[in-house]
Order: sequence, then structure tokens, then C-alpha cells
Amino acid sequence: MAPQTTASCTGSTLLQPVSEIINLPVDQVNFVACQLFALLMAVGFRIYLHPTKTSPFVRHVVATLLGLYLALFCFGWYSLHFLIQSGLSYGVMIFASLEHMHKYCFVVTLGYLILCQITRVYVFDYGMYSADFTGPMMVITQKITSMAFEIHDGLSKREAQLTPSQKYLAISRMPSLLEYLSYNCNFMGILAGPTCSYNDYIAFIEGRSYQPRHQENANGKENGKCTHSEPSPKNAVISKLCTCALCLAIYLSLYKLLPVDYSINNDFVRTAPAYLQVIYLYLAMLALRPKYYFVWTLADAINNAAGFGFNGYNSDGSPRWDLISNLRILDIELATSFKLFLDNWNIQTSHWLKRVCYERFPVNPTAATFFLSALWHGVYPGYYLTFVTGTSMTMAARAVRHNIRPYFLASDSLKCFYDVITWASTQVAISYTVAPFVLLAVEPSLKFYRSWYFSLHLLCLLIMLVLPVKSRRGQTKEQQNNLQEDIAQLNLMDHNSTDSNCNQKDKTT
Repeated sequence: MAPQTTASCTGSTLLQPVSEIINLPVDQVNFVACQLFALLMAVGFRIYLHPTKTSPFVRHVVATLLGLYLALFCFGWYSLHFLIQSGLSYGVMIFASLEHMHKYCFVVTLGYLILCQITRVYVFDYGMYSADFTGPMMVITQKITSMAFEIHDGLSKREAQLTPSQKYLAISRMPSLLEYLSYNCNFMGILAGPTCSYNDYIAFIEGRSYQPRHQENANGKENGKCTHSEPSPKNAVISKLCTCALCLAIYLSLYKLLPVDYSINNDFVRTAPAYLQVIYLYLAMLALRPKYYFVWTLADAINNAAGFGFNGYNSDGSPRWDLISNLRILDIELATSFKLFLDNWNIQTSHWLKRVCYERFPVNPTAATFFLSALWHGVYPGYYLTFVTGTSMTMAARAVRHNIRPYFLASDSLKCFYDVITWASTQVAISYTVAPFVLLAVEPSLKFYRSWYFSLHLLCLLIMLVLPVKSRRGQTKEQQNNLQEDIAQLNLMDHNSTDSNCNQKDKTT
């Protein structure tokens, strides 16, 4: 089993009695309480500090101060790391040359995050898998590094050197310290993200997020119906809060009944037949996912309640509030391929990895992006085992899709049969891949894989050896699909970063 420690709280203990009543760690209670408080503040922020009623300066100040207060309540003096990381990186942006500023900023920001992760895991509380101060730092790291590259694109490159999406995201002037802190530490995203682009955030603060330029990214001509109205996020927020309540109820009901580490229990492994071990692993992972659904959906609802996240209109004229959404639950649970599952999980981190690494690294960008994701996630060995396994799963799934799937498209019945088989295979493969991510340590992770005789590893290897791999030239037409698949893989089971759904923008451009 993974090492067990008693989770200690570094923030306020005001809610300790509530923690004892509901039998949850006080830091998790603090997190949920602060997010609910942020939700209330978001409603007031949209109504009483609307861009038509106050200046961007006031909105920046209020958003920043509320964010720092929530950080202090949850993490105590550890929240100073947020300011230290932000301050060091801003200093690099100001004093380094534009030509190399983004590289220096990337190294400083990511390096400070890794230092804090090493300290937290190996010095203080290895094995504590609860709310911790490095979680928000992961989101801040995404924001700072994204901003650094966008400033570099906007101030040191010609437009002809940029892709369409880079042109949209490029920052044409150096942000002020207040704007910088507001973007990184605002109360809507300080605890759980998600990441968003700096330009989208500033447009929201200044009241430009409903203009036609923004709306064109959703559904083209349908946007013309409502170009002069300001849509209300009420329905979207209520819907997402209902989803949160359902996910929280499911998680609290099942997570103790179906612990993942029971899958490596000696008696269970020795006595349970193989099919029962497969079913239990799937159910254990199924019971675990609602925790992430709850955190990410609540974070999205908070941003929407403040008026941030509008992404144009649907074909029926209803507003879309998915600009910075981080997941699509039904698409995840009904996914019939590894790619579909990953495309809908932790969407914002996928975009970040794509924009700061995959699109820019000159040699073997896929390997570089996997390595960056591993560094960013943390220093638990289980993370790296998940990424290594996920790489082979991704390649094998791609080979199966290219070579086997065409034979099942001849009729609806064959396709339906193929979908059922691939759904079951996908769920088992995902559960097998992410088990070390949950178990954290090397010993229990390898014990889990030994109990399965490394069967899926061997199956992936066999598939890659037997099924033909398309030539580089033949893969050119599929580069865009594979790019999204590679990057999405890197975000598997990330528990903190909820975080820039500029997805519609990217597709449009």
C-alpha cells in the first residue's frame, strides 16, 4: 500500500468541527467552503461591480484581494509561495530581454513549482493526497508560462511568424503588476483554476467579452441573433451546481466502499477471479472520478457566475458558457476510444501543453511534451508510471483504430458491436493506466501491475509489433488528430489543475 500519513491542515482550523462531523479532512472542508464563498462573491462581482458600474482598476483590485484571502484561509503562510512564484516570474518578464524572456520565465516558474513539490512530498508529508498548496501553484504555473510566451509572440515576433491561434492569444503590451496579479490570483480561479488566456481574462474585466469578435468563435452566423445582448449565466450556473451536488453525493457514498488500493489486497488478488478484479478496478475508478467532476465543474460555475466563460451561442440562440470548461462528463463516461476519453478530460491543461511545448519544440515535440507534463504534475513515482503506460496505450489504440476499425464500418450492427467492445476496452485500459496515479508510490503500483501480470503492457507491445504502422507521409493528414490525442494523454487523472477553453477559437482559426 501507499504510505499513509495523517493529513494536517496548513490553513484555518475554523471549520474543524464541521470536518469532524462529516469525517473529511479539514483542508478539504476549507477548500469546498472557500469555493462556495467564491461562488457568492462571483454573483456580487457580476452584479455590483459590473464593467458598466465601475472601472477595470476596481475589478482587478477586488478580484485579487479576494483571491489572496481565500488562499490564506486554505493554506496559511504557504500561500506566500503563490506571491513569491509570481513575483520572481514578473521580475524576469520586466528585466530579461524579449528575445529570451519566455524561456527564462518558463524555467524559473516551473523550477520553483518543482522545488515546492519536492519539499512537500519528500520533506513533509509523502503520501498525503489531499488539498495542498502546490495545487494552485500548478495552475499559476500554467498562467505565467502561457503569458510569457504570449508576450513574446506579441512584442518580438512579426504576425507572419505566428499561427492564427497565436495571433489571437498574442499580448501586445506588458501587463501592469496589478493586471498580472489579478490574472494569476483572482478569487474565481486561485484554488482550482481553470487556466484561461490573458486576453480573454482582460476582455472579461473590461467588459468586452460579449462583443461580436468574441462571439464569432462559437457558431458563426447564429451569433448574429444576439450580438447586442448580454446573456445571463444563471441557467448554466444552476445546471453546473446541480451536477456538482450529484457528483459530490456519489463520491461521498462510494469512495470508501470502493477504495482503489483494495485491488492490490493480498487476499483479494489471491482469491478473486480475473473478471472480478477487472470489474472491481473499473468500479473503483468510476467511484473516484466524481471528485474531479465536482471540483472542476464547481470552478467553472464560479467563473460563469462572475460573467466569465461566455463562448457564443448555440444554433437555437441559447448562450454557451463553456469557454474555460475543463471536462465533458458524458463524453468521458461513454468514450469508445482512448482518444475520446482523453480529449474530454482536463481540457485546459491540454491546451497549455500544446501552446507552450508541442507547437514550439523543434525536435520530437511529443516526447518533450510528455516530459513537461510529468515535471508539472509532480514527483510521485506513480505519475511517471502512468505516463509511461499511457504512451504505449496511446500508440496501441492508434494502431487498432487505423487497422481494425475500418472493417466494422460496413453496417450499423457491426459498428454498434464495435462501439460496445471498444467502450469496455477503453474503460479497462484507462483504469489500468491510471492506477499508479492513485496509488502514488512505486511498490504498490508495481504490485498492482504484477497482479495483472503486466498483461495490458504485453498486449500493447504485441499490437505495436503485429499491426502495421503508417509511414510518416501517411500520418501527415492525421497530424492534427494525433496532436490532440498525444497532449490529452498527458493530463490523465490530474487532480488539481483545473484548468483555457479557447477550444472554439482554436477550431475556428
